[in-house]
Order: sequence, then structure tokens, then C-alpha cells
Amino acid sequence: MVPTKAASTKLAPTHKFMAQDPLQQTYDAIVVGSGATGGWAAKRLSEAGLKVALLEAGRAVTAKEFTEHMPSFQLRYRNHSPEVMRTRPIQRQCYACMEYNYEWFVNDLENPYSTPLDKPFTWQRLRVLGGRSLVWGRQSYRLSDVDFKAASRDGHDVDWPFSYADLAPYYDIVERYVGISGAVEGNEMLPDGQFLPPMKMSCGEVRLRDGIQKKFGRTLTIGRTAILTQPHNGRAPCHYCGPCERGCMTYSYFSSPFTTVKDALKTGNCTLITDAIVSHVDMNPSANKVRGVTFINRTTKESKQVRAKTVILCAQALESTRILLNSSTREYPKGLANSSGLLGHYLMDHVVGGGASGTLHHLNTLPSANPPHRPNGIYVVRFRNTPKTGKHPHFLRGYGFQGGSEPEFDTGAPGLGAEYKNAVKLGKYEVSLGAFGESLANFDNFCEIDPNLKDAWGIPALRISMAHGTNEAALMRDAGITGAEMLEAAGAKNIRVTTNTEMPGMAIHEVGTARMGADPKKSVLNPFCQSHDLNNLIVTDGSCFVSSACQNPTLTMMAITVRACDHLVDRFKRHEV
Repeated sequence: MVPTKAASTKLAPTHKFMAQDPLQQTYDAIVVGSGATGGWAAKRLSEAGLKVALLEAGRAVTAKEFTEHMPSFQLRYRNHSPEVMRTRPIQRQCYACMEYNYEWFVNDLENPYSTPLDKPFTWQRLRVLGGRSLVWGRQSYRLSDVDFKAASRDGHDVDWPFSYADLAPYYDIVERYVGISGAVEGNEMLPDGQFLPPMKMSCGEVRLRDGIQKKFGRTLTIGRTAILTQPHNGRAPCHYCGPCERGCMTYSYFSSPFTTVKDALKTGNCTLITDAIVSHVDMNPSANKVRGVTFINRTTKESKQVRAKTVILCAQALESTRILLNSSTREYPKGLANSSGLLGHYLMDHVVGGGASGTLHHLNTLPSANPPHRPNGIYVVRFRNTPKTGKHPHFLRGYGFQGGSEPEFDTGAPGLGAEYKNAVKLGKYEVSLGAFGESLANFDNFCEIDPNLKDAWGIPALRISMAHGTNEAALMRDAGITGAEMLEAAGAKNIRVTTNTEMPGMAIHEVGTARMGADPKKSVLNPFCQSHDLNNLIVTDGSCFVSSACQNPTLTMMAITVRACDHLVDRFKRHEV
């Protein structure tokens, strides 16, 4: 199957589709979730001619509520709202949750989950059209065959059921549409893609790049980010205002409501149903097929059903798995599509906490009271356990660094009077590197249904049991050491090192729990994200991942979704659905 830039040739209508109550229709496909993957699924399928119902658990969102240009003094509590503390005690652990936008995030009191006392996990969730695509960090990196075939190299766990060559054309499709700014580097650990012009690095970052290249031969590049640097697909380039997590009224960064979802609705083939909290997938047991989903209306708490020929879960790794676990039947007592017994297992989230920071001196750029705020950082490509560097003696896999360097006012400068004022004006040039390390696939990291806990809509909640292991701790210790040595190579002073391991969930890169594979006994999904047990059930969010690699996962999720949807369209053409 050869992908194209546009969706595959449109299908002839498969059934009569009249303008009526959307819940009385029988759709070709139901897509659950409207974020990065759900938006792509709705776009790809509806543009191919399929009739799609797109279900979102939250409300719609418009650009009128974006606040990226609003000063904090216009807020009731000056961005120190007690409501955030009271109703979002877990969500506020995310840097992006604040008084400006906290209503996008779930109310933790209404959406509980549990963990063992000795295994804390922070689960960051949004309930609004577009989901986490409204606040994500937008870093967009491809995985390579060093990642997809890692097990063949080091013997841990299993390989992915496809290679980089299989996914590369779909990376191309996603990048050309989304608009990824970045620089070509020719590093085998981080495949190059379809880039818009890169953002510029600061002079401190240039010094760091040159220093580590000269001394260690390592690659530092500007972040590859889903933010436009030139007009693209009707969207304006970024104007460097900075706080992207509060929205973007020029749509310069990629979020699904104003791109993929908008395109899907424009076809006339996609019906958006908001405030639809899916509780479970419905079965036709006599045919061993799914026939739709049941959802609870968020505001009225009424139970409703939608019917379709296929169901595609894109609700987010843990949420999609929760839906499947809550969909158990007599035939599938351990959860729908779980004949392997692996549903919920192999939960992963990048390990963070290791890195280094310091101060650079003798740079000519002085701090500004009103500088442009580049919404991007730098990236140091993985250099541990690579084909060139060989096997590390103390740990498997590796990590990449994200960070940056900018001048800032030194309000803690020494001196009094004029001496102090001059020191503040001179400022200081901070530089920092923070590691994102691979989380090894481990059967004992899992989620399950808590038999004693339900959310505000009566839906059984998850119990999440995950802990980073000795390999992840070793990665972060090494990252602190290598981060410091790279800063030292750039001439940094006052270097501070961190080697701690943050609790799982802090990277907000949850993957796994419904892994792909060729063997139905060792995986939940096939290489096209189709359930081994039920051929009209598909899961294309991060739950399908076999390993986490160390790169941010969203770009790969989107490419996998396009690949899976194109395969589904082909199956519709062959009347296999």
C-alpha cells in the first residue's frame, strides 16, 4: 500500500445517510477522542468518503477563549486561583495548568484514579475539543530503526512489528500537513523530515552546540517543533509571544480543532458529538464484532449509544485502555480484545529528572525587558547505545536532552545602588539541559480497573501501578554527568547537576498498554493497530506503542494513525468491514 498526500480515493456511499438525529445513524466509523490522533483519524477517513462520528468527552473550544496575550492582572486571582488548587490538585503538577486555562483540564475530584501508596503516578488530562493538543510541548521527532528494532540489538523485550521504512511515508504526510520547523542534521539516531525553516538559536546555544560538537562529536540542534515559521496551509507563522499553553489565536502551532478536526467537518462526512464520555464499547457477540459505543452525556448524565461498522479508539493511552477494560463481556471477561491477557500492561512514560544547568559569561547579548519569546528550545540527539558508540556497560537504550540558553536580568546580583543596577542591566546568561530517557517496557507496569472507585458519571476508574526501575535511574545519573560535561565544554560556570528520577507521568508521554505485534498471544493489536480478537476495533493512540524510545511520541502517534486509517480505507474498498 502506497500512501498519498491526500486521503485515498473516495469510497462510494455504503449506506443511506440522511440529515437526522446523529445518534440514529449507523456510521462507517466512530472515532473516540479528538486530540492529535483522533483528529487525524477523523480527517483521513472522512476525506476518503467514510461517514464518521467523532466523539469528544468535553466541550467545544473557540479561539475567543485563548489568553496568550492577556496579562495576569486581568485575572481574578492574578494567576494564583485557589480553584486550581482545590479542584485540580493533580493537574496543577503540569506546567501548563493555570488560572488562565484550568477549565480545559479535568476536575480531579470528578475524575479520580488510584495508585499503590509506594507508586505515585501523575495523570495529566484535558476534557475539551482537541484534548492535550491544545497544551502539548509540540516537540516532534521521528523514531529510527534503532528504536523500532531495539530488541534485536540489546535483547530486551520485542521489536515493533514494522520498520522505519514502513512508517517513513506517513511521517512525511503528517509533517507536510502539520508544519514542522527544524534543521537537517544527518544523524542516524534522529531521522530528518519535511521541515519548514528552523528557528534561530541564541548565541549561548550556538556556543553550546559548537563546544559539544568539537569535544564529543555530539549533535545539538534547534528543537523540531509543530510551530510555523512561515505561512502554511492557511495558518500564520509564529509571532513569538510565548505562552502557547494558553492557546494561539493565529493557529501557528498545531492543535487539532483548527486543523484536522476542521478539515474533517468541512467534508460533510464527519459528525462531531461533544460532551460524550465513552463508558464502553458495545459488542455484537454473535458476529464477534463491535457495533458501537455507549457514552454518558457530560452535562445531563444520560446514557446514549452510537452505532458504526468500526470503532477507533484515540482517547489517550490510559483512557482508551480504560474503555476496553470496562467493556468486558462473557466472551472477553478480562476486557475487550484481551485474549492475550496483555491489555493494560507494559505502561511506559519517559523518565525525567536528570540534567545540568549553569551560567555562560562573556556573551554580548544583554537581557531585554520585552524580548521575543521563542516557543522552542534545543535538542541534543541521543548518543548512548548507538551503532557508533556501542553498548554502554551500565544501562540499556538512552536519552535525549532538551533545554536552552537565554539572557535574563540578574535580580540577585551583588552590590548596592549604582553597582547593583549595573549588574542587573548586564544580566546573566543561563543555560540548561534536561534529559528525557527511555522507559523500558515492563509487564509489571500496568493499569487495571479499581473495583471500588468510579468517576462522577458512574464509570469505573483506573488503578495505575508503575515505577521507574534501575535502568531508568541509571539513565538519569548518567544524564546529570554528561549534561554537566557538555556545559563545561561550552565554558559554563556555576554548574548544577541533578540526577534524580521523577515519578512516572511527569513527562506526560504515556504509551503502551495495548501493544502492537504480529503474534496474537503476545500483543493486543496487529501492525495496523487492529485488534487481533475483533477485526473492526482499532486503537491508534499511544497505547499501541511497543517501546517508548526517548523521543517525544506525538509525531509517531499521528503517523501510525494515518497508516492505520489508510489500511482501514483499503479494507472498506475490499468489503472486508
